Amino acid sequence: MDFMLTEEQEFFKKTVTDTIDRIVTPKAQEIDEKDEFPWDVWKEFTKLGYIGLRYPEEMGGMNADKIMCMIFYEEIARASVGFAQSVIMNMLMGTYFLFRFGNDAIKKRCLYPAIRGEKIATICFTEDQSGSDLGATRTTAVKDGSGWRINGTKMWITSGPICDFCTVLATTDPSKGLKGLNFFLVEEGTEGFSSGQTINKLGCRGSVTGELVFDNVWVPDENLLGKELGKGVVYVGDILDEVRLMTGAMALGIAKGAYNEALEYSRKRIAFGQPIAKFQLIREKFAEMDTLMNAARMLLYYGSWLLENKMDCRIIAAEAKILATEVCLKVVDELTRIYGANAFAYEYTPQRYFRDARFLLYGGGTHEVLKDFIGRTLIGKL
Repeated sequence: MDFMLTEEQEFFKKTVTDTIDRIVTPKAQEIDEKDEFPWDVWKEFTKLGYIGLRYPEEMGGMNADKIMCMIFYEEIARASVGFAQSVIMNMLMGTYFLFRFGNDAIKKRCLYPAIRGEKIATICFTEDQSGSDLGATRTTAVKDGSGWRINGTKMWITSGPICDFCTVLATTDPSKGLKGLNFFLVEEGTEGFSSGQTINKLGCRGSVTGELVFDNVWVPDENLLGKELGKGVVYVGDILDEVRLMTGAMALGIAKGAYNEALEYSRKRIAFGQPIAKFQLIREKFAEMDTLMNAARMLLYYGSWLLENKMDCRIIAAEAKILATEVCLKVVDELTRIYGANAFAYEYTPQRYFRDARFLLYGGGTHEVLKDFIGRTLIGKL
């Protein structure tokens, strides 16, 4: 068993950490307070090429392995979850189906500019009545001549109000449930495609989230992203493990940032004539936090190793997402306790970590859904 990062991975981690601390970290509080998409940070950061991290070099990417991707997700979430949400959407879900199924024209028009950060990409799963229950999708795509007519409304779309294109999950046959789902590319400027309400969120602020409306939108046949009709849910399954591991990595990033904040504060906060870090009950908190974070990280990176080596990691990925997120919630809660009443003030950072951590309970699947999946898989058919 080898728990060491390679020299390349170690160098990458140091470079990414230094870059994020230079460009993103100083703007994190401002991004949260303004709750506006930080175009200045986006332009400075994306020109460095990280959005293409997981894509081939010939496309302008870095052809990084899954471990390097997890390192990146963790580090950028440590600095600003709001900014991380937008970056990772372009890196992963917003461009994945174009990379896999788009023709050369689509890749040149949409994928390559998105990898360079010149276009904003997103994916549209959620509707007002369907989140984890994809079979309840109501957005329809009906064959119309040499293309498809799309109707429906999507909610909770990361970067939705500012996207240049989106990958839309729609049903081509509602009677088939999950077996009737397909993905379609819809670009800004297409007649009938518009942005609806913007959601004012508790956390992950700076990542603009909202509603997208498809009112009799027509797209050509080439915009059907998939080789066969009704295989949309299968294609989702091909990337789902990576999404869950990515969400766990983001949770670890928040936990790491919160832990570092707590450590620094406990060393300088004086109570009863000494730094509070000298009190046994405070030291106990750090022992517990560090233990839990290390356990979650081991599971997460084990899952990433399985994924990189094309081995079955469905259960491990789900377990890693659950554990990392619950550990994150524990760490940010302890941060607020160590800060005391100051944690309740907006001028201090604990409240931001506390708010941001909640969102990861839902991304990549709710823990109730994931636990049911794990249990069913372990028990098998009865």
